[in-house]
Amino acid sequence: MIRSTETRVQLDGVDLECVVGDIAAQDGFDAVVNAANAQLQIGGGVAGAIHRTAGPGLAEECRPMAPIRPGEAVITSGHDLPNPHVIHCLGPVYGEDEPADELLASCYREALALAEENGLETVAFPAISTGAFGYPLEAAARVALATVLDEISDLDSVGRIRFVLYDSRALDVHERVLTELTSGDDPEAGEDEG
Repeated sequence: MIRSTETRVQLDGVDLECVVGDIAAQDGFDAVVNAANAQLQIGGGVAGAIHRTAGPGLAEECRPMAPIRPGEAVITSGHDLPNPHVIHCLGPVYGEDEPADELLASCYREALALAEENGLETVAFPAISTGAFGYPLEAAARVALATVLDEISDLDSVGRIRFVLYDSRALDVHERVLTELTSGDDPEAGEDEG
């Protein structure tokens, strides 16, 4: 069976998408989000892909902004990427940076705030902290999507948000969590009630 590699929903006038793809090849987006390291330099995974595609000018522009702390975000130009901007977020290292869920949520909130401050209309996110930083995929997807859904009603300029995921398993997890969060079937909802 051939399955879709893209999911799209619209909430409060914002298109929210989940796709399998390469974060460094998101043509038509005003900004891509880099799952950065504290020094904002080339690394593995997302940071490596973005820096390799953007070229050495990105590392030069980032140098005076470093270091950043977990949960923080900064914005630069896109250099040789097909995007005018890169928003760099330092996600938490799972099991070390605590509270991990609050720091991860802060990455998404700060990235969207920077997009709004700069009048950006489209933003593409990777699954921050789920690679070398070891954040469990489902837990990270739940934090990421819940945070973005909470922010959507406050967005003015941003009208399209894409989660660019590295494989079909990551897409499956994000699709399921997004369905739960938008349909009211979230198993974690209401745990603190009563």
